[in-house]
Amino acid sequence: MKINSGALLLVITACAAAQTPAALPPPGGSIVGPEGNPLSNRRVGPSGPVPKMADGKPDLSGIWYSLRTMDAGTPKMAPWAAEVLKQRNPKDDPEAHCLPAGVPRMNPFPWKIAQTEKLLVMLFEGNIHSYRQIFLDGRDHPKDLDPTWYGHSIGKWDGDTLVVDTIGFNDKFWFDFAGHPHTEKLHVIERYHRRDRGNLDMDITIFDPDAYTEPWKIKRTSALMNGEIQEYICNENNQDVEHLVGK
Repeated sequence: MKINSGALLLVITACAAAQTPAALPPPGGSIVGPEGNPLSNRRVGPSGPVPKMADGKPDLSGIWYSLRTMDAGTPKMAPWAAEVLKQRNPKDDPEAHCLPAGVPRMNPFPWKIAQTEKLLVMLFEGNIHSYRQIFLDGRDHPKDLDPTWYGHSIGKWDGDTLVVDTIGFNDKFWFDFAGHPHTEKLHVIERYHRRDRGNLDMDITIFDPDAYTEPWKIKRTSALMNGEIQEYICNENNQDVEHLVGK
């Protein structure tokens, strides 16, 4: 069977985009992360009342489409961080090499929230089939955290909004395909608000005084979907990297 070369190029491009479809913004510009893929941008969740837990708090549980960025903000970078961004090559993106995306970056695949009164867990279909734990039992952050990809997260309710406080990050993951960096002083505050049954809004603030001269704010939303997350093992048949031409 003979395959049209133009069609083959389109298929190859689509396969690469399925794992990392981000556009490359100019150095220092606003992020357009993998959550900006056109499929997720068309999703609007069903209306209806917000599900509640037994204690009356909103239940954020569900299968959610990949995030849609409503406002990516404008990171104001320290000079050294701007220089790192300028030197980074997208083909070296750790996420494209099947390493964790970190926080607040997420890949363009469905994700699942499972919530109890004491613990909320986020399960990610894409990348390395990974997860986050958010402790809701009133604990504080440990005093001496070992740096990790997803950090240590604790959550508290502010009315009907869950406020998630995360510290203890390593400095290995990139915020996006362009390569915006951070340090181990990174501190992320996420506010999750389920405005109705089918739509979850997120306000995110990034603090890293060594890499950014002021807090960086991002607004996102995600829509409820039917079905279940599937097993996705990035290390198996990873065809993304060979199609990333870089700089």
